Amino acid sequence: MCGIVAGVSQRNVVKILLEGLRRLEYRGYDSAGIATIDQEKNLLVNKAVGKVQELTSLIEAKPMPGKTGIAHTRWATHGAPSESNAHPHVSGSISVVHNGIIENYKELRDELEEAGYTFNSDTDSETIAHLLHLIYSENCDLFESLKLTIARLKGAYGLCVMSTDDPSVILGARSGSPLVVGLGIEENFLASDQLALRQVTDKFIYLEEGDIARIKEDSVELFDSEYQPVEREQVAITDIVDPTDKAGYRHYMQKEIHEQPKAIANTLEGRLSDNGVIAEFLGANAKDVLPKIENVQIVACGTSYHAGLIAKYFIEEWANIPCLVDIASEYRYRKVITPNNALLISISQSGETADTLAALRKAKDSGYLSSLTICNVPSSSLVRESEFALMTKAGSEIGVASTKAFTTQIVALQILSLILGRNNGLSEEKEQALISELRTLPELCKEVLALDEQIEKISEQFVEKHHSLFLGRGVQYPVALEGALKLKEISYIHAEAYPAGELKHGPLALVDSDMPVITVAPNNELLEKLKSNLEEVQARGGKLYVFADRNSGFTEDENTVVFSLPHVPASLEAIVYTLPLQMLSYHVAVMRGTDVDQPRNLAKSVTVE
Repeated sequence: MCGIVAGVSQRNVVKILLEGLRRLEYRGYDSAGIATIDQEKNLLVNKAVGKVQELTSLIEAKPMPGKTGIAHTRWATHGAPSESNAHPHVSGSISVVHNGIIENYKELRDELEEAGYTFNSDTDSETIAHLLHLIYSENCDLFESLKLTIARLKGAYGLCVMSTDDPSVILGARSGSPLVVGLGIEENFLASDQLALRQVTDKFIYLEEGDIARIKEDSVELFDSEYQPVEREQVAITDIVDPTDKAGYRHYMQKEIHEQPKAIANTLEGRLSDNGVIAEFLGANAKDVLPKIENVQIVACGTSYHAGLIAKYFIEEWANIPCLVDIASEYRYRKVITPNNALLISISQSGETADTLAALRKAKDSGYLSSLTICNVPSSSLVRESEFALMTKAGSEIGVASTKAFTTQIVALQILSLILGRNNGLSEEKEQALISELRTLPELCKEVLALDEQIEKISEQFVEKHHSLFLGRGVQYPVALEGALKLKEISYIHAEAYPAGELKHGPLALVDSDMPVITVAPNNELLEKLKSNLEEVQARGGKLYVFADRNSGFTEDENTVVFSLPHVPASLEAIVYTLPLQMLSYHVAVMRGTDVDQPRNLAKSVTVE
């Protein structure tokens, strides 16, 4: 993995492919490459370690022609970043780019080496190129050879293939890794994300699991998992906002932090009325299915998992329904006891997270009454494969470290909790009160975001630190988990989060003057308990940074820094107290000089295990 762009046209496609790669940079990657076929049917290949600009500079110095081409940005899964490990991979007349992981590549590699093939990389992807070439050399039909090749592959793949023997065609195949066709005029394209092709088309076809696409400049043919011709819906994308525009901000992450009031307002729009939550937007069957729900299982990864942990509090308190939350990569590999009349909720920004998608597919065979996804991408696999979908309306999120996707996920989960609560004893009065509080959320977020300069100043104290501790109680514990994740993933400072009540059970051993302790402290029923926990830190010389309700009674001293936040209702605390932790992590990362939007070793859309 991580990004694919390919095209067949009557014009040179190199600039289109490079622009497509640039638009996919937000996903995170370590190298990039491109292959084209010129008029003499020569295969031309350029690769570069590092940014797409490095590849662009190579091509600017020595232009490469080609009306047919494939391109790729790679995020290392097998083999270190290097030109030889970068895609495309070549075998004879065939060139291949691949997203995903081939689990049986070692077995295939041994077989291919015995057949006389030499490997130039450490990747699993090169195995596909050589296997396809071996099969193609026996039957001389690229489409039939691709069918036979993917039948041998175990794992996940989004593939694009071309051959100098027929420069007029590119083949694409999808299994567990997304692929989309972009429809043009006398040109057609393939990509792992429609965003890569927005500069050339607004019409797309999303491949389903097992699909194969054969594209030419004047035609697109699709085949299902049984290799039968199939029609898929054409989707027109009509928005004109360029999500790759930083709008004057230094980084995408900074822009997306400050977009949260608008993103939250968009997520609420059309879902609330004077009479309560409008459940009909979930679909016609929702009114029949959701009243039957007696249990909830949430599966997610990373930041989305933290949103699920927060949702557990809402679902159990408002809807009076038991709720379990699992990391998807663990859930999919353990024995699952499915409770009666259970709803499986999957959460993912991209809707293509491999482990979460696998968990959903497992759940379909485990006796769940229904499935619902909380997602930001309407065309994604999770949306298509779930019975119900609740879209977050966050807009495109480019920064690898999720911000607005996280807070809109929480808002969406609150809306769902209210719908479930209506069927399980939540009073109309309580529902109305919670809805009124939700309506105030965008303005409360703006008030907190106005603290940005204050947080930037204090961030200087973290620049030389190597470790940190985040604390919270109740619903603020998963907020602390999210704060710790943000700091570690973009500033590379080791950060851990604990429920504050657990300090005496181990973490206190870490506390000293070099260990900053960041705490979220709303003015709620757990405040006095939290204050007692923090006294344990102060007694051991720890430096406290407290994000506290302005009425909570915290005072500053030489070892305590207090940030006053507005008083917020209990239902909104998780979201409001997340914002200052995002800003803190952002400013610390900027001061440490890290790559804020594309932190090392990470990818935006994790489409492999």
